[in-house]
Amino acid sequence: MLRITDAGTGEPTDVRPGLTRVHAHVARADTSALRVLLVADVLARALELGGTPVVMVADPPAELRARADALGIRRAETDALGGGQILHVLGPEEPVADGIRVEVAPASGPAESAESSSAVRLALLAHPRSGPVDLDSGALTEAQETLARWRKTVALWANHPSKPIPEHVRQELRTAWEDDLDILAVLDVLRRLEGADDVPDGARFESYAYADRLLGLELTREIGAWA
Repeated sequence: MLRITDAGTGEPTDVRPGLTRVHAHVARADTSALRVLLVADVLARALELGGTPVVMVADPPAELRARADALGIRRAETDALGGGQILHVLGPEEPVADGIRVEVAPASGPAESAESSSAVRLALLAHPRSGPVDLDSGALTEAQETLARWRKTVALWANHPSKPIPEHVRQELRTAWEDDLDILAVLDVLRRLEGADDVPDGARFESYAYADRLLGLELTREIGAWA
């Protein structure tokens, strides 16, 4: 079960099973608002991986919607009405009436191009949501290099017979994202697995593909491109 810190109380809170509305509060089209939408998207993915039905709610400006589309952030309903519990994803100081409050610190930096959209997504995910992020050229270059390496490696692993995800890897991944949506811990698991020569390549492929259901980084997009 996902446990998230409610910024309204400062206490960890279990998200109980059942229909959940993830409401992203965005009014501007800046990178901070983009980060709010991204956290809401990954939060919804984590809940769905645990079997919880999710409706994502947001009404972003057109410019922000275009930036979100480039990052692979899901389209949202514009109306928050309906049943189920509500998780509010928002920047600091934003007022909400009810529900769990998931705060996201500001982000700054240049707007992404189509070529670097996945790098922007990874660069934002590679920092705790509670701390500010500056998407400078160094951060984006590092993210792009990591993506290029992982996509090539995943494509090479895909040439080997498929093997089940090792149970300890599956548990490490789920424990990470169910513990307050700790994406840094998820990325750490992938980095360790990248060099784990005692794990069959087919199992490493399946593990990366599984984690990417949460991360949304298109890690399998180059399958077939590398022999």
